[in-house]
Amino acid sequence: MSRKGWMGLGLVLLVVVSLGGLAAANLKSIILFAVANMARDEIGPTQTIEWARGPDAAPTGERPPNVIVILADDLGINDITTFGGGVAGGLVPTPNIDALAARGANMRQAYAGTAACAPSRAMIMTGRYPTRHGFEFTPTPGGMTRILDLFYNDGTRPLPLLRNKAAERELPPFSDQGLPGSEITLAEILKTRGYHNVHIGKWHLGDGPEFGARAQGFDESLLLASVLHMAEDDPGVVNAKIGFDPIDKFLWARGQHAATFNDGPMFKPPGYLSDYYTDEAVKVIEANRNRPFFLYLAHWGVHTTLQATKADYDALPQIEDHTLRVYAAMVRALDRSVGRVMEALEAQGLADNTIIVFSSDNGGPGYIGLSELNRPYRGWKLTFFEGGIRVPLMIAWPGRIAPGVTLDPPVSHLDLTPTLAAAAGASLPADRVIDGQDLLPFLTGAPPRPRPHETLFWQDGYYLAVRHGDWKLQTSTRPNKDWLYDLSVDPTEQNNLAARRPDKVAELKALLAAHRAGWKGPLYPYVGEMPVMIDKTLADPATKDDEYVYWPG
Repeated sequence: MSRKGWMGLGLVLLVVVSLGGLAAANLKSIILFAVANMARDEIGPTQTIEWARGPDAAPTGERPPNVIVILADDLGINDITTFGGGVAGGLVPTPNIDALAARGANMRQAYAGTAACAPSRAMIMTGRYPTRHGFEFTPTPGGMTRILDLFYNDGTRPLPLLRNKAAERELPPFSDQGLPGSEITLAEILKTRGYHNVHIGKWHLGDGPEFGARAQGFDESLLLASVLHMAEDDPGVVNAKIGFDPIDKFLWARGQHAATFNDGPMFKPPGYLSDYYTDEAVKVIEANRNRPFFLYLAHWGVHTTLQATKADYDALPQIEDHTLRVYAAMVRALDRSVGRVMEALEAQGLADNTIIVFSSDNGGPGYIGLSELNRPYRGWKLTFFEGGIRVPLMIAWPGRIAPGVTLDPPVSHLDLTPTLAAAAGASLPADRVIDGQDLLPFLTGAPPRPRPHETLFWQDGYYLAVRHGDWKLQTSTRPNKDWLYDLSVDPTEQNNLAARRPDKVAELKALLAAHRAGWKGPLYPYVGEMPVMIDKTLADPATKDDEYVYWPG
């Protein structure tokens, strides 16, 4: 939503205050009506994107590889059949993602930078922990927490959503909650080697002259401008609304089907976003076939709102549950996108000189009510249990990475910037610490050491985690608890050893303290704290005895 849209939301907050004496159900209905009907951003007609074209002929001599990063949004590790699972018990295969994994390297223990979208994307783009730059919390529109407070804290849940009212007053405008322009992104690094950089889809690292994609090294940007994958009333779409999720209610009430190109006005995309973004990605590949390019294809799927094309939905009659069927159809579209990108590279004769990465920004969320997204792991998006941070990660580069390579030691999203920079022959910035590692030696048979990382860290306010070797510690002050697991024998985190191994807890807490030494704090405060049940979805009845964490954001 634009700045104008969130200003309108402020008017809704006045309604909340003035009508506070009404019954909760009536007040909720009034607010949703107001949100849905306040002034919206104008969306223009569909545009034809004229992508900048490279030279008519390829230059002579060796050229660096093209780089394509395909990033899914909120895709669970069990949503793809690569690891033996798949949506609906494997009823929905993902043959194209599986083929990409078989074509190159498959990381068996890949971790997101964090368990929420925006900071994870920042770590992909920079190779640096948030302790280096402060971009720690997902951007939150001003006033949003106040309305979520009303909808979530309705007396039906054992744990409340918590508001930080003082922090709300300090929150910068939504568009200014971004990755600092002083950070050097992968796109900026690749530019030093003559790459033409294109972003398509979600950005979520801020907006405008400092924070937007074109301010951070991309030459062209086709941007997700709202939250609908397709117009809600389009005859070719099937929708699944999640009545128990308060955020979903607002996405549907306020969402539009919209895009912008190169910071221009909003316009209506011609179809379902996953397919539209892929159509444009194919055009980008063709337009740049004679020069090195970096394509960052950041899909909105499979993030809520849950919407699928009718064709994909109709192709899955074997799934009875409507929400699961819509979700599965979204995964089907995502897999089709991967296949079409690989086909386009083959058609342009670029497949052998292109490095392709596929991953997800974090694990699957519990708030959509589907229980198998991250199996066999516990936890969800917004937790540091394995289900929240274990992600698919595949890297294919024919001729350099042999087919069928598997990498078993832990790796991270942090590693993508140094790995892709090395593939391009680009130097990393010398004036700052890069926390990621170049994975190419580990993928090409010449590892300099047994593991890329001995230690990995995660943080979100007071909720912290560290993996050192095969030991993993999570620690929080809400609840005031430690979780300690030996992942070598307990990869799904069933047996908390914190009480039995205080020595190991102390050792890992010392690593966390050293990691955070010199940290200057976040760029902006968290304004809310969301309770997340570890072993239940938001659809499941919860009790105060259920294990939980709070997620600041």
